[in-house]
Amino acid sequence: MAEKAVLVEGISFMAPVKGFLLTYFMPESCYDEFFLNFNFLDVPCLKIVLSKALGIGIILGSVMVKLPQILKLIGAKSAEGLSFKTVMLELLAITGTMAYSIANNFPFSSWGEALFLMLQTVTIGFLIQHYGKRTSRGILFMVIYFSLLTLLLSPVTPMSVVTSMQASNMPAIIIGRLIQASTNLRNGHTGQLSAVSVFLLFAGSLARIFTSLQETGDSLMALTYIISSACNGIIAVQVLYYWNSSLQKKKEE
Repeated sequence: MAEKAVLVEGISFMAPVKGFLLTYFMPESCYDEFFLNFNFLDVPCLKIVLSKALGIGIILGSVMVKLPQILKLIGAKSAEGLSFKTVMLELLAITGTMAYSIANNFPFSSWGEALFLMLQTVTIGFLIQHYGKRTSRGILFMVIYFSLLTLLLSPVTPMSVVTSMQASNMPAIIIGRLIQASTNLRNGHTGQLSAVSVFLLFAGSLARIFTSLQETGDSLMALTYIISSACNGIIAVQVLYYWNSSLQKKKEE
């Protein structure tokens, strides 16, 4: 009887844990492999768990990834060094990824950060306009964007439109980052560009290459993140290169 009581207690304890793991981290076959067969070195299951953990980590991190940039703009009351064109192109890429993922029913863990990055990027776009003394234009920008987003996410939108938008992400990312890079080069510093946000975006795009291949198997998604990683890497290198110049600029202000 004592053994049965221990067994029942063990089962009742593991039930919520099992439910949590199956919901967020692994299929039941991997749960059995790990916790019934005690085979913790099963490579396919390890890849699944790693991909899910990275995906959730990226989503949680994305909630605050651009917050340092937003706070830096508000604190300086200036958007010097930031290109609104870059923000628009970045927003196009984020929106395309989000719409493409939803249309293809990809798991939220493979694209969820796009939702939070979109909200933060829209905020940055508004602040650039606001601190450029174009507040009304910033409000109009947000109204138009959210209206178009609602239309894009509508079930009546053809899949071909969503796929074309995702394919356009690559040139949008490249052009947007080149505009920001040329702005940094022309200014000789990175202005109000947040180093924390830049490095988090770079790390997140690198991790997404693996999670996209693992969770969606979609080569278009993976290629988008490969290009995004390379472009974000260029900006990250510039942040390091102009570090002292940016600090000097801040002291002068």
